[in-house]
Amino acid sequence: MPTRPIKTTARNPVDSRDRILQAARQEFAAHGLGGARVDRISEQAGINKRMLYHYFGNKDDLFGAVLEANYAHKRASEQAMRLENEEPREAIRKLVTLTWNYYIDHPEFMTLLNSANLHQARHVQASPTVKKMRNPFIHMIGNILDKGVQTGVFKPGVDPVQLYISIAGLSYFYLSNQHTLSAIFGRKLLSPVAKTKRLGHMVDMVRSYLEHDA
Repeated sequence: MPTRPIKTTARNPVDSRDRILQAARQEFAAHGLGGARVDRISEQAGINKRMLYHYFGNKDDLFGAVLEANYAHKRASEQAMRLENEEPREAIRKLVTLTWNYYIDHPEFMTLLNSANLHQARHVQASPTVKKMRNPFIHMIGNILDKGVQTGVFKPGVDPVQLYISIAGLSYFYLSNQHTLSAIFGRKLLSPVAKTKRLGHMVDMVRSYLEHDA
């Protein structure tokens, strides 16, 4: 059967890029970088391949752009909380909660991370945009920790990078392995009750570590 021509309408470049990124996010999340197809992305976006390549170069470049957009969205969600203005213990509770909820609300982000790691994070390494987001985020966590030390509720000497890796890991492992863990332990780990208990457990763990010997 002949291939149906893709219907396109006149759009501004921002709209076209957004449509491509949205379609590409879904495609890469579903099939990974290796299995994703530009034909499907362009059809879903309603943009012909020539324009897609014009905006993003090639499939690798498009995957990098999708990662950048997702990291930017996550960082913006964190910045919007203005955690540095919170009492330190409350700021940490909100950071753990935000990280947990972000993974739950955006499961495609975890699958994109899995694909990026399969390719040894070369797309992240090559992205100046992602690197620019790093320092403000770590600086924010460092300020929360410093404030906690100054007010006597947190112990000194905690590395903000190590802390965030631990916070992300507590959420990521639980959610990415939910099916095997549910089967092994005979629990429905994504039931509303289980998710509430898990979040409380993570908050208690992180704050207990920070408050120990304070």
